[in-house]
Amino acid sequence: MSKAKKKEEFEARVKQAQGLLGEVSQDNTTPRNIRRAAKNGMDALELPEHSLGVRASNAIAILDEISQDPNMPQYTRVKLWSVAGLLEAIKD
Repeated sequence: MSKAKKKEEFEARVKQAQGLLGEVSQDNTTPRNIRRAAKNGMDALELPEHSLGVRASNAIAILDEISQDPNMPQYTRVKLWSVAGLLEAIKD
């Protein structure tokens, strides 16, 4: 696969992840600290000074930190796992 095609695929994954994180950050049934972490994950994915791989790793680290919260609704946990799965495929 060419570099341009890979980059295009990775950018599509980031957009999809941002969409899911946006849903979590806007969900009023989700605890505030988890919504904040989702927003921080979105922000980490938007930093232009980092490569796509670094942005994905930073977002995964933020989500991993919050994923063990016992107050997290199950449907939110599944969304965050989906985001992590999307982002884990992104490499520099």
